[in-house]
Amino acid sequence: MKVRKKGIIILPKKLREALGVEEGSEVIASVVGDKAVLRALKPKIVDIDPDIVDKLLHEEYELEKGRFTRIVRDEKVST
Repeated sequence: MKVRKKGIIILPKKLREALGVEEGSEVIASVVGDKAVLRALKPKIVDIDPDIVDKLLHEEYELEKGRFTRIVRDEKVST
């Protein structure tokens, strides 16, 4: 392989297949000692109850709403 302009490296087909990397895939690059290591980014898929997500989003909304209200109130008091 050869490093091209802007650090572009083209991975040979056999290497891409071995890593499970396709066009548009994301990879993680790291340095281990004097080696560059590439790994395919394969996010973990988890099963989450949508009701829990809704509850957490509602809690976050309420917290942000409270912060916003305090900021607006403080601005009115100082003017």
